[in-house]
Amino acid sequence: MNLLTTLRNLSILMLPLTYLSCNGQSVKQTFVNQEKVDQTPSELYGIPKTINATDTSAGWKLKGQKILLTGVVYQLDGKTPAPDVIIYYYQTNVEGEYLHKASEERSLPPNSEGQTHGYIRGWVKTDKDGKYFIYTVRPGAYATRSEPAHIHPVITDPKMKKSYYIDNFVFDDDVLLTTAKRTKMENRTGSGVLRMVKQGDLHIGERDIILGYNIPNYPHKKEERFTSGKGIGEDVISFTPFHAWGPDKGTKTCPVCKYGWYNGVLYFIGNRPNWDEIKQWLTFLENESTKRAKYLKVYFIYGNDHNYQKSTRERELVQLGMELKLEKVALTFVPSLTDNASEVHLNRINKQAENTFIIYKRSRVINNFVNLKPSSLNFNLVSKALDQSANEYFDLPRIKD
Repeated sequence: MNLLTTLRNLSILMLPLTYLSCNGQSVKQTFVNQEKVDQTPSELYGIPKTINATDTSAGWKLKGQKILLTGVVYQLDGKTPAPDVIIYYYQTNVEGEYLHKASEERSLPPNSEGQTHGYIRGWVKTDKDGKYFIYTVRPGAYATRSEPAHIHPVITDPKMKKSYYIDNFVFDDDVLLTTAKRTKMENRTGSGVLRMVKQGDLHIGERDIILGYNIPNYPHKKEERFTSGKGIGEDVISFTPFHAWGPDKGTKTCPVCKYGWYNGVLYFIGNRPNWDEIKQWLTFLENESTKRAKYLKVYFIYGNDHNYQKSTRERELVQLGMELKLEKVALTFVPSLTDNASEVHLNRINKQAENTFIIYKRSRVINNFVNLKPSSLNFNLVSKALDQSANEYFDLPRIKD
């Protein structure tokens, strides 16, 4: 039995209210096939027999900013592509309304509560490489301005009996996407924040999806291991270490805020420094930074809380920078990796780890390495992670705030 047939057989299951209800939605009341609408999960209503990796929504015809949502769906390890995963999506129009249009084939009539996903909705099924492409229009925010503009996605995962919602697609430049909103995100399958680039008149937002990540009762659990730092797919949280060496020397500057657009490496050391190994890593990272120029920014963050004194810590790192003749890598420190004032604690670094490497792109974690020894094999591991992230959208101009 194929996946689509299985989905159709599940049509007797009711979709949770979370899928059906959205504060501020405006509905044109047209009650058609009332019983079918109420009893069929919304992600199955009108589902086509054939679903491709690329879809163009009815919103594409509207006057508004045309966008492409794209990315790769991965298995729980965050590295293995997942083919044949269905993503259902729905959104408001450019005025922030969910409207039912009987003339639109995909339109979902309102249920008995007057709720609808409207007519700008559709499906994609990931290709053999786990990729998906959704062409649509940028949605408007609700008239109440209670939520940032967003697009709702629902995942049909072969490992789960029921579909599940994931974090909405939202836009990093949206003034309604406040810090308070960001900190409340569930990160279901990773962050949904889009940092848009431009290709002609088209705005492009990338989002990779990690199946099962932060999904309760997911049947295939990630292998237990010593962990430290934000997981693959999550956003790096801004923090303000003191810069002892580098272009921001003498300041408290957020690395991700200032240099988060291309690739970055955050190299954390806590209470177990091995200075011989640290010097080997810094030398390697300096060479990588020189080779990659503007496309890579590396930060060393030292957070040993034993006998901490600011002046002593600063002097130690200045001496280290001079000894290694560092020109690209920034040497920074915080009183502790659990320090609240700098907000470094929000990145969940384990201070007992020998080291933690957070590799990011567009401020989102693309790899996380813990207790990595300085060896040719591990140097290649880091280089490969950086190389693989530089896809066809990597160097496109960003959308200015």
